[in-house]
Amino acid sequence: MNDIVVYGIPGSPYLRSALLGLHEKGASYRLAVLGQGIGGSRTEDHLQRHPFGRIPVLEHGDFRLYETQAILRYLDAVLPGPVLQPQDPRAAARMNQIAGIVDWYVFPYISVGITAERFMSQRFWNRPPDEANIAQAVPRAATCVRELERLLGSSEFLTGDTLCIADLMVAPHLLFFRGTPEAEQLMRGTSLDAWLKRMQARPSMQATEVDRLKQAA
Repeated sequence: MNDIVVYGIPGSPYLRSALLGLHEKGASYRLAVLGQGIGGSRTEDHLQRHPFGRIPVLEHGDFRLYETQAILRYLDAVLPGPVLQPQDPRAAARMNQIAGIVDWYVFPYISVGITAERFMSQRFWNRPPDEANIAQAVPRAATCVRELERLLGSSEFLTGDTLCIADLMVAPHLLFFRGTPEAEQLMRGTSLDAWLKRMQARPSMQATEVDRLKQAA
């Protein structure tokens, strides 16, 4: 299907999650890049698409949808290709649990509390990283890492032997986080770190790297 448009800003882990779903499904799409920085999603045009001024937003013909979890579930339902949601009820429940962990804990404590402070504060906020904010986020980030590692266990993917939406939700956040000294301390040598390396090797992850997205757009 070539009538799929995704609005977002390269570098957003949530945008990348949605695009990963499209690539895993083998679907074509057009990426509509918004202006860089926080203001790119606050324009009047984009607020018509997403009243809360967030990304990504999916347009599939005359159907518009926001919220990454909803987008991924929709894509899995309407597109051919590998199934991204487990059929087993317990595995499906685990997938939903992990997706909730991303939105409620990984995003605020890892992606905002640490990654954004390390990589975005100087570029977008014209200030050095706030070390106090980072220090406050580290204990909760450590809890996120420990719990995700516990849920992964000895499986290849987060809910078992098959890739699912949980993997697509977690990987972009942890990949950005992995470049921080805090992640080096919390993740190095863990099974979660090994899982992230396996995810990085997937063609979908390589196709959605920031530089490639910018070139494609």
